[in-house]
Amino acid sequence: MNDSLIIFDTTLRDGEQSPGASMTREEKVRIARQLEKMRVDVIEAGFPSASNGDFESVKAVADTIKDSTVCGLARALENDINRCGEALKGANSGRIHTFIATSPIHMEKKLRMQPDQVVEQAIKAVQWARKWTDNVEFSPEDAGRSDLDFLCRVIEQVIKAGARTINIPDTVGYNLPWQFGDLIRNLRERIPNADQAIFSVHCHNDLGLAVANSLSAVMNGARQVECTINGLGERAGNAALEEVVMAVRTRQDMFACDTRIDATQIVPASRLVASITGFAVQPNKAIVGANAFAHESGIHQDGVLKHRETYEIMRAEDVGWTANRMVLGKHSGRNAFKSRLKELGIELNSEEALNMAFARFKDLADKKHEIFDEDLHALVSDEAAADHEERFHLMSLRVCSETGETPHAVLVLMDNGVEQHAEADGSGPVDAAFCAIESVVRSQSDLLLYSVNNITSGTDSQGEVTVRLNKAGRIVNGQGADTDIVIASVKAYLNALNKLMGGEVRHHPQTPHAV
Repeated sequence: MNDSLIIFDTTLRDGEQSPGASMTREEKVRIARQLEKMRVDVIEAGFPSASNGDFESVKAVADTIKDSTVCGLARALENDINRCGEALKGANSGRIHTFIATSPIHMEKKLRMQPDQVVEQAIKAVQWARKWTDNVEFSPEDAGRSDLDFLCRVIEQVIKAGARTINIPDTVGYNLPWQFGDLIRNLRERIPNADQAIFSVHCHNDLGLAVANSLSAVMNGARQVECTINGLGERAGNAALEEVVMAVRTRQDMFACDTRIDATQIVPASRLVASITGFAVQPNKAIVGANAFAHESGIHQDGVLKHRETYEIMRAEDVGWTANRMVLGKHSGRNAFKSRLKELGIELNSEEALNMAFARFKDLADKKHEIFDEDLHALVSDEAAADHEERFHLMSLRVCSETGETPHAVLVLMDNGVEQHAEADGSGPVDAAFCAIESVVRSQSDLLLYSVNNITSGTDSQGEVTVRLNKAGRIVNGQGADTDIVIASVKAYLNALNKLMGGEVRHHPQTPHAV
């Protein structure tokens, strides 16, 4: 029998540290439900001491998820750990993940602590966490650049204190695969009580080696991998869950372990995370990219038609590339709509919200012949945004774009309940609409990203627009979807402005300390 490889998903915590990727509580719960459906072993739901919003999000995930362990992150501080324990009280299975830096540069420059003080604080952190749960994970931050002897010393002591998962982070993505694999092997061989804990890895992708480093660690005895959907994460991201899972499963001739992941849920999870965060998946991304199973070369096409395995090492349907289509239209009933939402793991918080979502579905069905699951996710995301108080709301829009003429936009906005009229010229219809908005709002923000993706196939597909704004170092994403790209663009811009100028400022104390 092969060993079990534990999949620890940190999309909701480390993935959220991507600039602009902050999620609402409801969005975190939706993603957590999909991760649970995919049979992820551990879901790291957030950093409870970061803000009241993060605390409530972790609590909501802990109260909702039953089949996966829900984890919260805490610095090696008593208040952080107690806050984490409080958030996880309702969890069917909870874990506290605590950490402190162990590399010379972090101890000297960031913590300003001596090595002996770090060891003492690490032990205390585990002891504090054990008051809440027996399921305690410890991470020596920046382990990849830490002294091996000191690392062994710290880990031996935290295992004695009761940590049962030891996570080795390559925090800055500095390690090479053979180097990182050797590190895991040396730790397991040199630490006397290493057999009392599961060794885990958390690799960042700064050199494009996060998955390679994670797999090297697994081949050297690690039995938990920390990863994210689509490789989402701060800077260059984290190890991509889908790549780790399918590499291990596809190459069972090389790995003495396997995961319990339901791989058919990988693509739905990828699309959901991309939709909620606004971080689109590149077409040539392994496993979940639109071109991952596409063949244009005539030689390749001929080979696949004759025998699939000539050019495909896994089946597209095995990772969820199926035509998940909702066979409903404008004559379909409310119960059928509600039933499909439930199958997708989407739960609206009131009958009023369901009625409003159904009304939007009917409007969409008038514009599209076929409604796909991706359309429903986008529709519900719009509905969730509408549930929150918004400062800006689009009432009407008229755009004129004609060959040889300057594009012109005329719109009506609601600004805190006050109707505002605006119009402007632009280099194109979208630019004209954005200029009109800014003539009213005057946000003084910089547009960092404008991206358009089709949600499904066909000329009647909804376009999903992502806008990223920066104001004084605060970065937010806005999303909007509509069969009209200009309207989708305005929705996205206003969504970003509502976050930038009307929402709670989210603080992430883990950003300078993140594992």
